[in-house]
Amino acid sequence: MNAILSIKPQYVAAILRREKTVEFRKKIFKSKVKRVYIYSSSPVKKIVGYFTIERIIEDQPKNLWKTFNSVGSIDKESFFEYFDKSEIGYSICMNSVHEFSHHLDPKIIFDSFTAPQSYCYTKEEL
Repeated sequence: MNAILSIKPQYVAAILRREKTVEFRKKIFKSKVKRVYIYSSSPVKKIVGYFTIERIIEDQPKNLWKTFNSVGSIDKESFFEYFDKSEIGYSICMNSVHEFSHHLDPKIIFDSFTAPQSYCYTKEEL
């Protein structure tokens, strides 16, 4: 199983530069995920590549911040605003990142594609 994550373009750029090596989430996959396809949200609206998962850490946001703030490419205020009212959060630690030479329009690949709010599953290998 693979997943598609919607990520803001500024964070996608940091992932592709290998500055951001963790992705913070309030919700995490229920199924085992092999690849995470990176969907760069508006205005890009393309699948730009994928990463594999080294591990997923579940903890309180304050502990995730202490551990991963230097590799999360997000400022403290934005981080805690994102996790506001969340007792638990997740850090998806990236193992390897691959950028596609041609970014993919998901509407061409998937029938009736709509950008996921957080993530969606796909069996497709792109």
